[in-house]
Amino acid sequence: MKNVLFLCTGNSARSLIAEGILRHRGAGHYGSFSAGSQPTGKPNKGAIAVLEAHGIDTSFAASKSWDVFSGKDAWTMDIIITVCANAAGETCPIWPGHPTSAHWGVEDPAAVTTPDEAVTAAFAKTYDEMSRRIDAFLALDESDDSIDMLAALRAIGQIDD
Repeated sequence: MKNVLFLCTGNSARSLIAEGILRHRGAGHYGSFSAGSQPTGKPNKGAIAVLEAHGIDTSFAASKSWDVFSGKDAWTMDIIITVCANAAGETCPIWPGHPTSAHWGVEDPAAVTTPDEAVTAAFAKTYDEMSRRIDAFLALDESDDSIDMLAALRAIGQIDD
């Protein structure tokens, strides 16, 4: 089983949505985690609502620092995916095991605060974007030695609406 870490700044919306989708669809094949460089301390209600609307258990959801996943006692991550522009450009901790890293930038749905319909639509869009990317990730045949995982992950990050 490979471990995947989704990173964002606040770890309250995009990274939690990605973690939830991969936990749900990749169970038994992937360990799915998320963290932030400056965690907000709690999951965004919109992220929880969109995951639950798709039948995804949200008991895992917590906003936490990426420091939890760095250092000698941390779990080894095989793949690290940044999901917001801020996290992609920040200086990251040294990750044990030198994992493959890629960027799957998505607009921040938490930046939309009113009206309620716009908030719901923003989180639905983020869910849909992450869902397509995670489906493409799960479709990769890791047993194929010819696959260039870094190139494949970066290409997945370019999948548009």
